Amino acid sequence: MLKIGLIREGKIPCDSRVALTPAQCKWLHKNFNDIRVTVQHSSSRCYSDKEYQLAGITVQEDMSDFDILMGIKEVPVNMLIDKKTYFFFSHTKKLQPYNQAMIEAIAAKKITLIDYECLEHEDGTRIIGFGFFAGIVGAHNGMMAYGNRTGLFQLQRVSTVNSFQKLIHTYFGLKVPVIKIAVTGSGRVAHGVLEIMNLLGIHEVETDEYLQKKFTYPVYVHLKGADLYAHHQTGLYNRDDFHLQPKQYRCKFINYVGETNILLNGIYWNKDIPRLFELEEMAKENFNITTIADITDDIHGSIPCNLGDSTIENPVYGVDKNTFKRTLPYATNSVDVMAVGNLPNELPRDASRYFGEQLIKFVLDGVRKGGNETIDKATIIKDGLLNEPFSYMQQYVAEG
Repeated sequence: MLKIGLIREGKIPCDSRVALTPAQCKWLHKNFNDIRVTVQHSSSRCYSDKEYQLAGITVQEDMSDFDILMGIKEVPVNMLIDKKTYFFFSHTKKLQPYNQAMIEAIAAKKITLIDYECLEHEDGTRIIGFGFFAGIVGAHNGMMAYGNRTGLFQLQRVSTVNSFQKLIHTYFGLKVPVIKIAVTGSGRVAHGVLEIMNLLGIHEVETDEYLQKKFTYPVYVHLKGADLYAHHQTGLYNRDDFHLQPKQYRCKFINYVGETNILLNGIYWNKDIPRLFELEEMAKENFNITTIADITDDIHGSIPCNLGDSTIENPVYGVDKNTFKRTLPYATNSVDVMAVGNLPNELPRDASRYFGEQLIKFVLDGVRKGGNETIDKATIIKDGLLNEPFSYMQQYVAEG
């Protein structure tokens, strides 16, 4: 019998998403005799203890007797249980300094850590994640911020509704002004952004039209890898080569800053990938962007004026175009930045249902069989020791 425990989220600010919904737990019990899911008490989940109990799922405090413990965000050190196997988003594979203490504790406690972010199909595409709903909420919040800055339209907060379907209803009758929007990325985040663009009736145009033509209606351009990067020598873009040696490429986004009002950023970034622009560019007269939704949210990353996370409660801050210091939002000489690390938490039930479906379809079978190649490649630490694909993290883990 495989015993799975859904643990309570302990990170502050608290996240209300879950790996499996009550209905999904019930379905698992009905269809698999070798699986038993139990839920830890929580007052902050998007699904209440009572909803799990009504689905026939046991809710209890003690999680020490389970084979697999599943959460969403990082688990605080004081909540980690020795020698257990955990699934959660650890945010450690980029050697994030704020999670060094946690990864060191995981190693010391001889824990096995499987990171959802590292679960991939054979072609390297991520299997599971909340990116689509991050794109939905991030695009909405970016548009909301622009409306607040200009006074040309008004959008209500996503958190005032409790479902994506209800959010769609809030767009009825909304007239978006004549603006130009740049959407970057090609993954789940970008797909969520494009969904909002279509729901708002914003027209997609080609890159040359976007750069050269004036419109009488709102438009967006969707910029993917080949639109954003070019090799220093050849001027061309090759996806595999770019990911292998990104330092050999330059970013072409600077061509778009004079024609863009809103930037909705959904690209993957690491320290070797060129930024979309540099801070100094913001001070130039041709920098026309006033609102940036950095949905992938890398501090000082692809968006250099991402000065750190904002919150769901206060999602927008300003960055002065000359001093590059944080200001109140919507100030005269600033660019507004929306950079929230847990955007899908504004639509937690929709996001959790989608997440659980992917988990059941593509990951659960490997878990039931005690592991497979996909799970092994996503295992950062096994029984307290770094797994081979993550050997580059040795110093990071040792110095935690």
